[in-house]
Amino acid sequence: MRPGWDEYFLQIAVAVSQRADCTRRQVGAVIVKDNRIVSTGYNGAPAGDPGCLSGVCPRGRLSYEEVAPMSSYDTGAGACISVHAELNAIIYGDYAKIRDATMYITCDPCNGCARVIRGAGIARIVTPCVA
Repeated sequence: MRPGWDEYFLQIAVAVSQRADCTRRQVGAVIVKDNRIVSTGYNGAPAGDPGCLSGVCPRGRLSYEEVAPMSSYDTGAGACISVHAELNAIIYGDYAKIRDATMYITCDPCNGCARVIRGAGIARIVTPCVA
């Protein structure tokens, strides 16, 4: 059966997530306007920098037991070098096309990303949890 638009773009976000450079979590984001892809992003080190898969991420070197649940990704022993998928999609997108668009993400955005998404003028967020 042919998928609806939301399901279709969520499936593309899953495919994008497979490029993530993280040993802990793979996240993909797709920004869409008028049923056309404007930009995509996945979580990973800034472009050109060595990433988690090469062993340079402090958080990636820790076991799951060593990282406190809900601990900060930005500070402390569990600091992460990754740029989130949502931010990469916004960074590499065209502002005029992003405004009033829909973002499809493989999981719910963190609070920081949710603020940036709103600030970028993205009108709607779709995740597998909230459609």
